[in-house]
Amino acid sequence: MNSTLPKRVELIEVGARDGLQNEKTPVSTATRIELCNRLTAAGFPNVEAGSFVSPKWVPQMADSAELMQRIVRKPGVIYSVLTPNLKGFEGALEARADEVVIFGAASEAFSHRNINCSIAESIERFAPVARAAHDNGMRVRASVSVALGCPYQGAVSPQAVADVVARLNDLGCAMIDIADTIGVGTPSQTKAAFEAALRIVPAERLSGHFHDTYGMALANVHASLEMGISSFHGSVAGLGGCPFARGATGNVATEDLLYLFQGMGIETGVDLDAVVETGQWISRQLGRACIARAGNALTARKAAQAEVSA
Repeated sequence: MNSTLPKRVELIEVGARDGLQNEKTPVSTATRIELCNRLTAAGFPNVEAGSFVSPKWVPQMADSAELMQRIVRKPGVIYSVLTPNLKGFEGALEARADEVVIFGAASEAFSHRNINCSIAESIERFAPVARAAHDNGMRVRASVSVALGCPYQGAVSPQAVADVVARLNDLGCAMIDIADTIGVGTPSQTKAAFEAALRIVPAERLSGHFHDTYGMALANVHASLEMGISSFHGSVAGLGGCPFARGATGNVATEDLLYLFQGMGIETGVDLDAVVETGQWISRQLGRACIARAGNALTARKAAQAEVSA
């Protein structure tokens, strides 16, 4: 391994929220609770568990308050929830969330089409949420959406990414995610975006969130590592998708990330075998095949070894 690369990375598991929120078929509360419990047992330091958004817009997350009440909380784990406004924050506070997640787009076109306001207006809306979180001792994490490309305007400049990072930094966000929401980015674009963001905040406060629409997610993760980034998002079984990108395959699979890091000698503190089992389990619950390539390969190898030993 290149000695300049991080020796350890932090993985934020987003499958329980970002991965399930676009499911067309309802996912039971019991299934979501078990998923969260399996993920924390596997060793993730941060699990994005739910969302306090209007059920009208995200019906799959309507039971987030009940979920947060019933999950088995593991000491030291940060349980995050998406919180778009003060009403959502009140729900997050009552649910004893450790971290609230806010977001801002790097594209004006995306901001207007997604939440019907400008980038500046969206950040203003989140300011009271950030203040309330800080007043109550909660961490604030922010995501910069469509940082590597927008479905409406196309290319997004690194300067546009830096502008949003600066606005979110002014709100006191502990971590800022650079998100390739529609999965169109390449390693060179990834490096350019992080280079711009690093002029605003240090590497330890930046995270990479990549979708795998064009098969570039792992390459973009490696490019991020070369920039000194040591925090990444993954979604077990590759759960998720983006309603703004036709054919999008969703978030990069956590199993594939773990296999990459393991092969590079980079520590995560997460049990790959447990995540592989969880990925196969949740895929069965959803009635479809798991799309995590490393997860499927390791499962097949394990089955073949069992046949030989039988």
